[in-house]
Amino acid sequence: MDHLDDRILSALRAYGGDPRVAGAARALSWAGEHGALWLAAGFAGAAVDGARRGAWLRGTALTAGAHLVSMGVKRVVRRPRPAHVVPLVRTAGRHSFPSSHAASATAAAVAFGMLGARAARRTPGASMTRPAPTTDPAPAASGTRPAPGPAHTPRALSTPRAARTADAPRAADARRAARTADAPRTADAPRAAHAPCAAPAPRAARLVIPPLAAAMCLSRMVVGVHYPSDVAAGAVLGALTARLGASWMRGGAHA
Repeated sequence: MDHLDDRILSALRAYGGDPRVAGAARALSWAGEHGALWLAAGFAGAAVDGARRGAWLRGTALTAGAHLVSMGVKRVVRRPRPAHVVPLVRTAGRHSFPSSHAASATAAAVAFGMLGARAARRTPGASMTRPAPTTDPAPAASGTRPAPGPAHTPRALSTPRAARTADAPRAADARRAARTADAPRTADAPRAAHAPCAAPAPRAARLVIPPLAAAMCLSRMVVGVHYPSDVAAGAVLGALTARLGASWMRGGAHA
């Protein structure tokens, strides 16, 4: 197992000979020190996505918790850093197993990814209600236009009050029929207003954080400070921490 670890690490460390790859790997390693990048992402999500602020903060706490647990395991295992490759970055500690960068990165990817997958918010101001007709609709025979009559002439303005009173029930029936026809659309308006759509912050969490976390895990081997087994163990630890706290994290969301 140690021999395989050495071989894989040497192969990945060789990619660090490219200045562009080395620069990207260094940047990721520095950004992930003490889980700083993921804590910043969690606080940013809480600030932007107010409807799920509690869930973002709890997910951030899970990420920090995974990092702290990994640090505790390091003190127990006390595995030394790789000695057969030249590291590209300085490390905060001497112990290698498990990778705390991998633990916090994977915890953030799982926690924020779950939050993004369940993201839903109410669409503001959405309404499917049809506008009220400006004139009383009058039923007309199919394919024919109503012939103009006295009601459509200026003389209708001087129609005696008794005639207008006689026509009132017919106009009221027409208005009632129009309201009945519009009732299904109006009833569907609240459902349309509450239709789920992905909020920007959870959508970004789902699409950006997982690949960025994978790149950070890989960067720890490219810079030569962790064995592959260190990274794998850290990733498992981070994923377990996030999954175990999933119910608690979702308790802070307002779906």
